[in-house]
Amino acid sequence: MTSKPFPQTHQGPVDVSASQLDEGPHEECGIVGLSGIDDAAQLAFLGLYSLQHRGQESAGICALADGEARLHKGAGLVADVFSADVLKGLPGRTAVGHVRYSTAGGSAVVNAQPIVVRYAEGDLAVAHNGNLTNAHDLKKQLVGEGAIFQTTSDSEVIVHLIARSREKTIDGQIVDAFRQVEGAFSIALTVGEVMYAICDPRGYRPLVLGRLEEGHVLASETCALDILGAEFVRNIERGEVLRIEGGALQNLPELATAESAAPCIFELVYFARPDSHLWDISVDGARRGFGRRLAEEHPVEADAVVAVPDSANSAALGYSERSGIPFELGLLRNHYVGRTFIQPSQADRDFGARMKYNPVREVLEGRRIIVVDDSLVRGTTVRSLVKFIRKAGAKEVHFRIASPPVRFPCFYGIDMPSSEELIGSRLSPDEIAAELGVDSLGYLSLDGMLSVVSDNGSFCDACFSGNYAAPLVDLDMGYLPGNHPIEC
Repeated sequence: MTSKPFPQTHQGPVDVSASQLDEGPHEECGIVGLSGIDDAAQLAFLGLYSLQHRGQESAGICALADGEARLHKGAGLVADVFSADVLKGLPGRTAVGHVRYSTAGGSAVVNAQPIVVRYAEGDLAVAHNGNLTNAHDLKKQLVGEGAIFQTTSDSEVIVHLIARSREKTIDGQIVDAFRQVEGAFSIALTVGEVMYAICDPRGYRPLVLGRLEEGHVLASETCALDILGAEFVRNIERGEVLRIEGGALQNLPELATAESAAPCIFELVYFARPDSHLWDISVDGARRGFGRRLAEEHPVEADAVVAVPDSANSAALGYSERSGIPFELGLLRNHYVGRTFIQPSQADRDFGARMKYNPVREVLEGRRIIVVDDSLVRGTTVRSLVKFIRKAGAKEVHFRIASPPVRFPCFYGIDMPSSEELIGSRLSPDEIAAELGVDSLGYLSLDGMLSVVSDNGSFCDACFSGNYAAPLVDLDMGYLPGNHPIEC
């Protein structure tokens, strides 16, 4: 059985250099899938719109009608890529959609998803959230067997594994393919008008199942179900392969199940929307819990608690609740920041932060301020923020971070720089405080963070602890220079 490239429409330039084909940073993504629902593509658009925070580089939807796939994807935000006319050209009761997180130096279009190919069993479309840690190894084997790759995405490996499987049924081919891959993957996949939901054996990335009328919805977060008016049914469990055909559900043989679950705790710290529930956990509730524990571990006398908006709002509220220090809106965020034609001078290193945030002088002037952020990665933006806050007249600036120091890169699907770029890997907390120019600095401890969600089982905390659960096959074999896997 063979797969052939599927013709596709797209927007925006394609610019792929040789170095980009070799490697690139990975990303977090958002996926939706609809089965047995009228105007599935239009609803997929709404679902992707609510998952826009999970990816701003590109967006795509594949719709299926009478077994034929129609695909549209392009660079940019969901509302920029799709118009009413485009969506009218995507008929059918089955659709999968994808938003992709921005990566440094990668092509916006060539790796946009869903990936769609003509396949012996019907048009095949796949939308992937996560990162495969043995993609280079598998790709080398597949190329040696004659496979031709159209993208630099690790997700394309999945398509070739399915096409080359010797199992007799499409169900068997899909299970066989996913038993060969390592790492993190939550998948919405269609063959013809049959949809499949697949989750890796450790359950790194969230994927939920909802019910809408007589059909079903898949989504990375429950907020996508909310916008569609769909009823939450359950989580897709780790190692699960679920076949969905309209209103019918069938569990296929499971993938090998890991000894312990490893859902990504950074989803709760930063990435997911606070109104979502992931793995039966309220994201807002978890972040407030992180903030309360942070206040217990790092108290300080101050006049106001201020969040770095928007992802730290819940943690800052938790800190305020536990400390008794009032929460105030001391920083406002501009939600309409995008690419700009204005080119600041190299000396103006604060330009990006000034476009994104603005201090409220009346809240800050002459006061002792606790600034709460969800995490600290490079520290570049925070340095600029501290300057703004002091310039607005703050008497003291105490920085509190509602997670431990990020010391290690992520290989499972969160866009995380190399160890050399991580400020928590290079410097001690005291050195970081001096670098940021704050009066004091406090990180939530790893034990403290895990204790907040301990009732929900184990989590992946590799970016904080360096404890990688899934094998890093490509890194061990020397395929990944530095600390960056290939793109997902």
